[in-house]
Amino acid sequence: MVAADGRSGRRGRHPTQPDRPEPVTPCWGAGPLFMNAIKSSVSFFAGQLRIIGALMMRELATRFGREGLGFLWLIGEPLIFCIGVMIMWSATKPAYEHGIRIAPFLMTGYMALLLLRHQIGLSQGALQANIGLMHHRQISVLHLYVARNLLEIAGTTMAFIVVYIALISLRLIGPPHDLLLLYHGWFLLAWMGMGFALILAGIAMRYEFMERVVGLLSYILIPFSGAFFMVAWLPPAYRDLFLLAPFPHPIEMVRAGVFGEFTPTFYDASYALIWSAVFNIIGMALIYGARDRIDVE
Repeated sequence: MVAADGRSGRRGRHPTQPDRPEPVTPCWGAGPLFMNAIKSSVSFFAGQLRIIGALMMRELATRFGREGLGFLWLIGEPLIFCIGVMIMWSATKPAYEHGIRIAPFLMTGYMALLLLRHQIGLSQGALQANIGLMHHRQISVLHLYVARNLLEIAGTTMAFIVVYIALISLRLIGPPHDLLLLYHGWFLLAWMGMGFALILAGIAMRYEFMERVVGLLSYILIPFSGAFFMVAWLPPAYRDLFLLAPFPHPIEMVRAGVFGEFTPTFYDASYALIWSAVFNIIGMALIYGARDRIDVE
């Protein structure tokens, strides 16, 4: 309809009246798609956890048997090693080393070193001991290595807790000064050790001579991990150079969480976190890329 003055007959707006927003048509398909993606992801990871859990239980039964101490050997093995070293050092060295009691100092260092060496050593035979399981389509090579590493982490962690409680009862050490930092350092070390173990296992799948070199590398870790000395004991000129190695950082974090701020420690958590991620990415890529070299009889 056109008015007499030639203008449109559309009713005009008041200048101060705001424009009404255009109605938004809801996207009804986005919500269900997002929920389905979440459900699929949860179902996938739940399935992976079930496979890894079943492999861990099978590993316990094959390594320690279904009778006798069984699972307790998983804790008892690192526990016996640690207690033996602590007794030997306590008998041959003074009670304090640089103002720190020798027993708790050994606990933080030797248990960390034991975790790394067990992860590296037991990862080498993970595939050979479970080659028959490769006939199952749901099980991948990575499942075998992750299951063994998680089992070692669980056993050494529980042994660490038992030794710590024993030292507290003997009044050789107090409760942790920073429990969160202790947890952070310990599990960061475990994650770093798993990545490093995967790298060595992936190389060993390609080159047979690597299986003989792994034992030597685990011994080389002793001076480069800082398990039997603290970074603060090094001359300042060599301290930064030594900290280029990633392994001392989580061990120093564990000691900082145990001994507190009055014991000088040197670490960079972000630096250790980056190295841990790089180790695991490279390790998983090496394991995944070596699938064609597996001979399933």
